[in-house]
Amino acid sequence: MIENELDDIQQVLVVDDEPVVRHGIQRALENRHITAKLASHGQEALDLLDHHSFDLVLLDIRLPDMDGVSVLQQIRLRAPETAVIMITGYPTIDSAVHCIKLGALDYLVKPFRLDDLDAALKKSLSHHHSPTRPTVSALGLEIDSKDNLIIGQSKPMKLIFEKILKVATTGSTVMITGESGTGKELVARAIHANSDRKDNEFVAVDCSSLVENLLESELFGHVKGSFTGAVQTKHGFFELANHGTFFFDEIANLSLNIQAKLLRVVQEREFMKVGDQRKITLDIRIISASNKNLEESVRKGEFREDLYYRLSVVPIHLPPLRKRRDDIPLLAHHFLEKFSDKLKKPIPNISREAMDILKEYAWPGNVRELEHTIERVLILEETDLIRPRDLPSFITQRQGEFQMFSEELFSLEELEKKYIHFVLRRTKGKKTRAADILGINRKTLGLKIKKYGLS
Repeated sequence: MIENELDDIQQVLVVDDEPVVRHGIQRALENRHITAKLASHGQEALDLLDHHSFDLVLLDIRLPDMDGVSVLQQIRLRAPETAVIMITGYPTIDSAVHCIKLGALDYLVKPFRLDDLDAALKKSLSHHHSPTRPTVSALGLEIDSKDNLIIGQSKPMKLIFEKILKVATTGSTVMITGESGTGKELVARAIHANSDRKDNEFVAVDCSSLVENLLESELFGHVKGSFTGAVQTKHGFFELANHGTFFFDEIANLSLNIQAKLLRVVQEREFMKVGDQRKITLDIRIISASNKNLEESVRKGEFREDLYYRLSVVPIHLPPLRKRRDDIPLLAHHFLEKFSDKLKKPIPNISREAMDILKEYAWPGNVRELEHTIERVLILEETDLIRPRDLPSFITQRQGEFQMFSEELFSLEELEKKYIHFVLRRTKGKKTRAADILGINRKTLGLKIKKYGLS
């Protein structure tokens, strides 16, 4: 019976200006042994919230005195543990997505059936049942479920897992560095999932994908009429992330102008929308990530030093896959299971020879490249055992590009020249990355390139 399933819901606040809707929902809830309080205006609802505890608020988007979005924002501030489901007779994708980003669990479209109401009530129950705290399993660190993992058992990854679990319980800013494809956003999500903010929003922004002249409006929002084309007030990403976690991906791409404004947000925990004079107080945790050497960017004057130190209270560096080769078999089998399930295929095995090739390959695209490679093999090959011939040619052919030992004998100097040339080809001439792989600084690499006449 649905009544038994909903025993944990004791009291619901119904906010709607239509008496027929309010009382109809009240009768349906009382039939399920749930007490309902009613409000026809936004301020009336907020007054009730100040004096009563509710498991769920059913909130109409359109109200006589204020819009439902404003009421939703106040609920998130006053009673963040209370589940909210929006009600609307004028559904649009934008309004629905916006409300969910602000913290609503879902929305109901009027007129709705009793089955829809029951589904909404069940969803509110899951809001109050906190997810299992992520743990380190035999495969790696669970983010928010056993199916969502950061895979790894190598020593570098175990140290990173320990750091994630320690920093998650604090409010400190975190700077995650590492090459593209190493899983920086996964680490950020693991920190959020392990924190006391886990029930609030995780907002991720890729700084490299936003247009510079629109970035300020995207981050801070704007008021109607603040510039040409601002036809309505817009909530920015910071406001959407309030009480949650804000993740800046590839933060090195922010201009110095935006960096200065971000510094104020980090220091003061407040901001103003574009075209507005009112300050909005923020309660967010900021996590940043970059595939660039930010210390070098600071030295070049491309990144503010004061902002760098504010964002790097706890640094976490993710090693490239070539420096955690012991994790490659774990990752490969994980991706085999993932894509076999997706493609409705039996899970194939990997031959020892094929696995050796995967472990020897340098993986310039890191974990993301390995994932795409496994997906490609499963799509193109019909086999129960993956052999070397089933792997992409760019992996198998490159195994012969450079052999540490061969029949040919040559001096250590010639060996160094060949290997540096090999690494430069593999990194497409990117000297900073090549120097990192070789374990030398960029200046030393430049001298060796000149010495050996390499290009």
